[in-house]
Amino acid sequence: MHQRKAEMAKHSDAFIALPGGYGTLEELLEVITWAQLGIHDKPVGLLNVDGYYNSLLSFIDKAVEEGFISPNARQIIVSAPTAKELVKKLEV
Repeated sequence: MHQRKAEMAKHSDAFIALPGGYGTLEELLEVITWAQLGIHDKPVGLLNVDGYYNSLLSFIDKAVEEGFISPNARQIIVSAPTAKELVKKLEV
């Protein structure tokens, strides 16, 4: 599984997580961690359809507030409610 994800990461320009379950969260957190560690510098996006990821984003903001995640690392994640808006943000 790790080699498959590493190969996909090597060939991608960005990472986008759609609403999903445990597997989606695991892959999302892994690419965020890789970015934090400097393994890649590709954008990481959340397609936050109907606020699906609002609770996760609030949790991450709380972790920043409590000092567990640096404010710089918080900026790794880009989110938007529509695919069009998310792609525009990721292109910046």
